[in-house]
Amino acid sequence: MSEKINEIIEKIENLTVVELNELIKQIEEKFGISSLPMFSANVATSIAENNQESQSQPSKVNVVLVDSGANKIQVIKALKEINPQLGLKEAKEIADNPPRIIKENIDLAEANKIKEKIESVGGKIEIK
Repeated sequence: MSEKINEIIEKIENLTVVELNELIKQIEEKFGISSLPMFSANVATSIAENNQESQSQPSKVNVVLVDSGANKIQVIKALKEINPQLGLKEAKEIADNPPRIIKENIDLAEANKIKEKIESVGGKIEIK
């Protein structure tokens, strides 16, 4: 393929489904093409799947304590291990008043480690 076509394809790949739909409508109107519905459905589906995959793996997430469970003391200890800057009072306040954000804008891998640690002592975590 030519470089021009590759550039156009790259730009189309970055469009949202709504933008792609608008592009197809404008192409149909401009060139009088009415045979694009089959093409547009396939392309829209493909792009939607690609967008969904990229959105399903956010690069940065927040970890939220949803419930401390019955073992609050263990959750407080785990909170202090996760965030050493927290004092006992702050960690207790988070454990006593869920839902509370434990960490913000962290990698998904780190968030999963935190979730595992808190849930192992009886707390409940949500990754957003």
